[in-house]
Amino acid sequence: MMELLDVILRSLVSLVTLFLVTKMIGKKQVSQFSLFDYVIGISIGNFAAELALNLESEYLHGIVAVVLFGIVAYLVNLITMKNLKIRQFFIGQPTLLIENGKILYKNLQKNKFDINDLLEEARSNGYFDLSDIDYAVMEANGKVSFLAKPDYQTPTNKDLNINKNQTGLCINLIIDGIIMHEALKIVHKDEKWLSHELKVKGINQDDVLLATIDLNEKFTVFPKIINNQDPDLLS
Repeated sequence: MMELLDVILRSLVSLVTLFLVTKMIGKKQVSQFSLFDYVIGISIGNFAAELALNLESEYLHGIVAVVLFGIVAYLVNLITMKNLKIRQFFIGQPTLLIENGKILYKNLQKNKFDINDLLEEARSNGYFDLSDIDYAVMEANGKVSFLAKPDYQTPTNKDLNINKNQTGLCINLIIDGIIMHEALKIVHKDEKWLSHELKVKGINQDDVLLATIDLNEKFTVFPKIINNQDPDLLS
């Protein structure tokens, strides 16, 4: 029983330490792994697991190891933001895989990437015919970005001479029945206005899953689903 409690305590200490170190490193470590970030992530995870499960290890040793690797990752991120050569060494640099519609075989080999991998990445990005692609670039984190040939690019509103109003980001006014008062202040609205809009749409505040407003003051309400029925979107 005491060993079980010790494991629980160690796991909580490990979790808190990992969370604090990740906060220190930043979102980049979570969202986009470079080769260096990958190594750091695996190492920190290993130290955290050792701290949680190895009952003979010292708490301080595990915490110091996790924090030390976190500090190293943080410092490397700071240095790589200011020095391009150091960034290329630690993070890597983009590599052309397709140029002017031609596959660069040597660059594929250099990145340990074969034609099947390229085809898979292309399909994942909506390209089922490589002849539609003008450029393909492997980013430093291993993702592949594609640029279609002009004839296969999706036309924009500008290309079609279509004028559209700017929409911007929607602001959440109600989340799960709770009014976001700060959001109301941002859009220069009050609860009286909000109550009126909800009354017009025939829905109670408690029945609202999400209510938003955009730059054009388009007010949209997403009701809560009750009894697995799909209510219409009120907008």
